[in-house]
Amino acid sequence: MDCSECLLKSFQGLANTDAIDFEPLWAILVASLREIHFKNASLLNFEELYRHAYRLVLKRHGETLYQRVKDFEHDWLVKHVKPRVLEDLNANLLCGAPITSTITTANEKRVAGEKFLAGLKRAWQDHHLCMGMSSDVLMYMERVYCQDTKKPKIFDAAMAQFRDLVFRAEIPSFKGYTVATVTFSIILDLIRMQREGDVIDITNIRACVYMLEALYETDDGGEESTKLYLTSFEPVFLAATRNFYRAEGVSLLQRTDAGTFCRYAKRRATEEQDRCRSTLSMLSSDKVKLVLEHELIKANIGDAIQMPNSGVAHMLDNDQLGELELIYDLISRVDPKKEELKKAVQKRIVESGTEINKAALTPAQAVAAQRSKPDGEDAGGVANAPTEKPPSLQSAVAIQWVDDVLQLKGKYDHVLEEAFANDHGLQSAFTLSFTTFINKFERCSEYLSLFFDENMKKGIKGKTENEVDSLLDRGITLLRYIQDKDMFERYYKKHLSRRLLMKRCVSMDAERQMISKMKVEVGNAFTQRLEGMFRDMDISEDETNLYKKHVANLDDADPDRPELDIYVLTSTNWPLDAMGPSYRDDETQTPACIFPSQIQSLKQSFEQYYHAKHNGRKLSWQANMGTADIRTYFKEMPPGKKMRELNVSTYAMVILLLFNGVAPGASLTCEEIQARTNIPWNELNRNLQSLAVAPKTRILLKEPMSKEVRPTDKLFFNEQFQSKFARVKIGVIASGNKVEEPKERVLTEEKLDQQRSGMIDAAIVRIM
Repeated sequence: MDCSECLLKSFQGLANTDAIDFEPLWAILVASLREIHFKNASLLNFEELYRHAYRLVLKRHGETLYQRVKDFEHDWLVKHVKPRVLEDLNANLLCGAPITSTITTANEKRVAGEKFLAGLKRAWQDHHLCMGMSSDVLMYMERVYCQDTKKPKIFDAAMAQFRDLVFRAEIPSFKGYTVATVTFSIILDLIRMQREGDVIDITNIRACVYMLEALYETDDGGEESTKLYLTSFEPVFLAATRNFYRAEGVSLLQRTDAGTFCRYAKRRATEEQDRCRSTLSMLSSDKVKLVLEHELIKANIGDAIQMPNSGVAHMLDNDQLGELELIYDLISRVDPKKEELKKAVQKRIVESGTEINKAALTPAQAVAAQRSKPDGEDAGGVANAPTEKPPSLQSAVAIQWVDDVLQLKGKYDHVLEEAFANDHGLQSAFTLSFTTFINKFERCSEYLSLFFDENMKKGIKGKTENEVDSLLDRGITLLRYIQDKDMFERYYKKHLSRRLLMKRCVSMDAERQMISKMKVEVGNAFTQRLEGMFRDMDISEDETNLYKKHVANLDDADPDRPELDIYVLTSTNWPLDAMGPSYRDDETQTPACIFPSQIQSLKQSFEQYYHAKHNGRKLSWQANMGTADIRTYFKEMPPGKKMRELNVSTYAMVILLLFNGVAPGASLTCEEIQARTNIPWNELNRNLQSLAVAPKTRILLKEPMSKEVRPTDKLFFNEQFQSKFARVKIGVIASGNKVEEPKERVLTEEKLDQQRSGMIDAAIVRIM
């Protein structure tokens, strides 16, 4: 045999090897696939089956094998799977969703639906498992043939067949119904039952959801967006959810209060997220959340907030922080700006503030009868003057107004922190609300200044440094809300001037601390004049000491010369118009007080000394702002104790010194006193009431005796005056800082308008 003959035989042998009969191998494979579907896979040799499929693909029979497998699965689904699924379908389930018809009870509805879902679940799981094993047998075909021809893998193709032949199969005798529509209807109805409080078996629903997530609109698997769960089920599920919560929201508002609504809505939001995790799919979590928030919360939260007797206003009034926190949490989900909540809270703050304002305008209602403290004594053995008593009713109203506003501010600060998570938007709304009602109150600047005044004179006595700092900070908080800060400055300067000149400041450190806080809050320009007032006080103290040294060095030193403590005030720093004496409408506001001769000489002595040091300066004496200590002899006092030192106002000193020239038992009328002193009538009236009407400081006797002082009343020196104290302090009746009368307030506003006009003109000139 030659070489050519051997080569020919070799090729013939190869040709015989390539030739393969498809049908016998397919018969083996199809029988095996049938056994797999009959759940007899344990009897099969998968390695041998894999080699058969491998040989068919290798010998170019891949297309035939692929089509034969698809045809087999088609027949199997149509003849075996589909009938079993339809078997479990109760005709009553075909009447639509939600389930109605002859199935009457909720339990019957649940049982019928769960039975159908269980059957569908078994059919799907069996098909999925069998195709997994079949795919293992046909793995080489999927890797080679399907990849080369770009056809779906046999597993994906079989899933698509299940989708079309079983899940989307029409139900005989019921046109328009498919297994899919009935499945969706049952799932939705069971979810509705669960939302209404019924207990359902979620395992069947979850299995069907897995099926929907595993099936795609395309035959080759495709992207996540093509999952049947997203394309077919989720839209109807979201629509049903939308309808459910739309109806439930309306029902809740009709039968519950705002707090219950909020708790219910919060619980529903949690339930829906749990339902997506345990029953449906997390693919729907965010979408369900949006539907619930829109239909249940956003559509109804405004009505819940405004609900009478239980809404936000009621919650605020009754400190229901838990419900307020729920409201805040719910509205934060649907409205980042929280407009409805802002409006409700702002409205309530303004209403509460307006009530405070109205109470302050009616002193009798704002402050019950003020109990006057009995005149006592201080530790140094000095009788307390009337000015040490509790503030007047009007001043008490002013202080009460500030306290009420601060209490309201503290309450809402607590609400903001505990219920509203210090939300910046709500904080701004709070600020706007307080600014609104505070500035609607015409006396806000005056009352706040009086609040500081009373505390600086008495309120901080005995307090620790931290307590004083806290009190000042609370007051500064209200100053932050006041828009007419120049009006506040005017009142504060007036009250501060009286405290400084009358030596009524409890703590100069606290006074300076207050100025520093105002500088930080309002600015340096606001406190320049206030700081100038303190500088004047320091300079005046030095000036007084220098003057005393000057007097001591004089050759004509008089041992009976009165001692003089002076305050030299810079006119631009001090509110001299407010510090001036009070006049009647018919009085001329120009005449100066006529001092007794010994006081007049002392006055001239200081003027000569001062002008010698400061050439070109002019001194204007404010007799209404000073005080004096005078020694008085009372012959009816016990022997050795007939002298008493009286601490009185400068006007009272001028009045008492007149009686040095009056014979014992003689009198002066009020008209005579005014004529000889030029004291304005209002000031004279107040001082005479202190000297002749107040029972414990009755240095003078008045005829006729009454609380009112008339021009014709006669005044006598009271030689029978008795006091066990060596030093008696006599305050001026109704003196000090009090709430302005309407006429006084009009004058204050006019002066402030003039000041503003000048500042505006100056600003215009600078701009030009």
